[in-house]
Amino acid sequence: MKSIIETDSEFICDIQAPCFQTLSKTEIELIRASKTQVLFRKGENLTKQGTYASYILFVINGLVKQYVEGDGTHNFNLRIIHQGEFVGLSAVFLKNTFNYSSTAITDTQVFLIEKEAISKVIKQNGMFAYNIITRYSEHNTILFDTIRNLMYKQINGRMAETLLNLEKESYNDSSIFPLLSRKDIADFAGTTTESAVKILKNFEKDGIIRLEEKNIVINNKDLLQEISKRG
Repeated sequence: MKSIIETDSEFICDIQAPCFQTLSKTEIELIRASKTQVLFRKGENLTKQGTYASYILFVINGLVKQYVEGDGTHNFNLRIIHQGEFVGLSAVFLKNTFNYSSTAITDTQVFLIEKEAISKVIKQNGMFAYNIITRYSEHNTILFDTIRNLMYKQINGRMAETLLNLEKESYNDSSIFPLLSRKDIADFAGTTTESAVKILKNFEKDGIIRLEEKNIVINNKDLLQEISKRG
């Protein structure tokens, strides 16, 4: 993690994201005074499950992987976090620790914002609070869908669903697959790396996908959707 100061070329001086546009001048100044701009290198942790949370994070640019840590060898990936999203919002409303870990998939710039400042703005600005609640609800919907996928689908169905979901993700208008390891994909599907590799090769053999080193190209989306639907 590298702190970015105003004299650095990477410094972003203003809060331009739509979610901040409803703030008054006083509220904007409060957020500005309570934030620190930092750069996380690819592979660095933005949050660590179970650690104390005195701030939340706002992603300026880059991609972040959100996941729940398991037994030390297995994690479960929840979602990809993009530019313009918050990380660690639950620390504002609930407990003082992060309930998940997050890691930079690419070099990622964020604002670290003291959670007391966000809490104060939420209490006094109804539209900002509404936007935050909407985002939180959207994230919960994704979480419930992820749990449903894990509980009720067999491994082939989970892998098909994972590939379909990840194909919707992109970074700089390019596929996200080259940025993910096979272990990352396995952790999204709730399986081991070995099983994920085997299933991907079977999908390729059946003409459903094409493996190009780290990239994955979906050739037959209809069949993949059918596999996902059957579970």
